[in-house]
Amino acid sequence: MSVDIEIARDSDEQEFPYRAVSTTAIASVICAVVSLLGLFVWALLGLALLGVVLGIAGYLKIKRFPQEFAGHSLAMTGVVFNTLVLLGGISLHSYVYLTEVPEGYTRVHFWELQQASNSPDDRPSSKAIEIDGNDIFLKGYIHPSSGSGLLKRFILVPDLGTCCFGGQPKSSDMIEVRLLNGQTTKAGLTKKKLAGTFTLNRRQQKVTDFDNTVFYQMKVDQIR
Repeated sequence: MSVDIEIARDSDEQEFPYRAVSTTAIASVICAVVSLLGLFVWALLGLALLGVVLGIAGYLKIKRFPQEFAGHSLAMTGVVFNTLVLLGGISLHSYVYLTEVPEGYTRVHFWELQQASNSPDDRPSSKAIEIDGNDIFLKGYIHPSSGSGLLKRFILVPDLGTCCFGGQPKSSDMIEVRLLNGQTTKAGLTKKKLAGTFTLNRRQQKVTDFDNTVFYQMKVDQIR
């Protein structure tokens, strides 16, 4: 009788062997959850792409070693949800990019106003000279030295990397901004979208708390 029981146990273990859930499939689902933040920060959509790759890799691994790994449905869920996040995020950010510039303004990227790192920073860029007096649309960050709370004037910089580590922005990295029509904006670490008139300072100008002179000014009609 004991022999029969032992044989039955061996048969059950062979029919229902233990299989580990694929860690690659699990990672794919985690990427799908975290990549939802990519709907707000486009750079995080890269996690959705990674999640698709991991999901496919997990599926193929499970298919190749079905007796060792489980999680087929988990892998497919990761692939589907990451694909939806990726396509949805790309569509959303593309729509925002194509519709965010107000009518009558021209998009300008901050890097077009900056001097190259190996060039002297003692004059405006050629792009800045070209758009002097034009109505433009530009994105940037409020430098923390501009103050806190609601601001009517501030210094706009292309990123927070330099100032957050105690450095001073270069002259071509700064725009002195003045908001028109009684507007104010809250200081903080979020990127601002500005539409207004861009001008060059005709004389070298110093601003409180900044070592370098400021080349650029902008009178802003709209800020978001």
